[in-house]
Amino acid sequence: MERRGVVHIGLPELSEEQLIEIGELAQRVIIKHIFDALNRSDVKDIEVTTRINRDETLNLEIEVYLEVPVFVRVDVERLIDEALERAYDAVERKLREIANERKAQAQTLP
Repeated sequence: MERRGVVHIGLPELSEEQLIEIGELAQRVIIKHIFDALNRSDVKDIEVTTRINRDETLNLEIEVYLEVPVFVRVDVERLIDEALERAYDAVERKLREIANERKAQAQTLP
């Protein structure tokens, strides 16, 4: 089962380090959610890919591939959807945190 999602977020320019941090955050949240629901032995294969494109907006694309044996009783599509939702929520919180930090820095400048 493979699912994709795209979120368009308009923010000021982010550093390369911040972009990497955002992608890693999304991956961590997805993997944690999946392994909170399944034992490691229940997962035959998992792949999480994040792509971040910077143009006028910041576009985050996440792909999740999850394969489980047929005897594992789980709704893989629902599990991936939940993991994606949590990842996008975590990324949105992080981006708002970065934006608030920038606002606070801008207010302290003379």
